[in-house]
Amino acid sequence: MAEKKRVKYFIVDAFAESAFKGNPAAVCFLEDDNERDDAWLQSLATEFNISETCFLTPIIGDLPRFRLRWFTPVAEVDLCGHATLASAHVLFSTGLVGSETVEFDTLSGILTAKHLKNDDDGEESSIELDFPVVPTYEVNYIDDDLSLFSKALNGATILDVKATKKDLLVVLSSWEAVIDLKPRLDEISKCPCEGMMVTAAASDGSTYDFCSRYFAPRFGINEDPVTGSAHCALAHYWSLRMNKCDFFAYQASSRGGTLKVHLDKEKQRVLLRGKAVTVMEGYVLV
Repeated sequence: MAEKKRVKYFIVDAFAESAFKGNPAAVCFLEDDNERDDAWLQSLATEFNISETCFLTPIIGDLPRFRLRWFTPVAEVDLCGHATLASAHVLFSTGLVGSETVEFDTLSGILTAKHLKNDDDGEESSIELDFPVVPTYEVNYIDDDLSLFSKALNGATILDVKATKKDLLVVLSSWEAVIDLKPRLDEISKCPCEGMMVTAAASDGSTYDFCSRYFAPRFGINEDPVTGSAHCALAHYWSLRMNKCDFFAYQASSRGGTLKVHLDKEKQRVLLRGKAVTVMEGYVLV
C-alpha cells in the first residue's frame, strides 16, 4: 500500500493583530477531494481540538478558487468566518495565490476574500470577507423557554431575544453585563439552538458600536473566541436598532477580537474585515 502524503497545515490566529489573540484555526491543504475521507477530516479536527479546523482543496480554473470545509472538534459546520479569514491569510501571505482576491466554494455558496494592502483608515494588510447576511427574526417563546434562557445566562437581565435559523441572539442590559457574564454551559446545551450569541450596545463615547460573546457547547465550543459568522446576524440586528450599516465590533472572550463590519442591505451581504497572524506550521503525518 502506498504511503499517504503528508498534509501541510498552518495554525493562524484570526481577527487578531498579534499572536495568541483572536480565534485560532488550523488550515490544512489537500490535493484533491478524495485524498482523505470525512471520518479522517473529523478525526483531525478532534485531534487539533481548537474551535475550527478547515480543509482547502484547489479547484482548477481561471480564478484562484478553493473548496473550503470547516470542522469543529465534533461536527462539520456550514459557515465559519474566522477560519475563512485564516485560510485567505495563509494563501495571501505565502504567495500561494498571486492575485488579491480568492474565492471559496463552501456549503454556504461562493465566498470571496480580498487582500487589502491599505484599507480606508490607512491600516496595512487586512482581509475583507464577503458573506451572506444571516437574518434575525421574532419568535414567540413560551415562559418555560425564557426561564431556560435566563437560567443559562445565570440570571442576567435579558432585554431582547431573536433567532436565526440555527442560533439564538440574546441582548443584555449593558456592555459590562456581557463582559462579566458567567454562563451555565450545561443549560445553554438545553436551549433550542446550536449556539447562543450574547450582545449589548457599547457605552456612550466608546470607539466600538457593540460587543458580543458566542457559546456553542453542543459543537464542542464552550466559548468561541471570535465568531465571524455570528456577526452576519449581529450586523442585521444592530442595523435595525442603530439605523446604520457600518460597525466596529468587539468580541469579549478571554482572547478578545475586533472586527470591522459593513451590512450591504441591497445585496444582503455582510463584509467582515480583520487581520490574522500565523503562529505555527507543520505536517500531519498519518
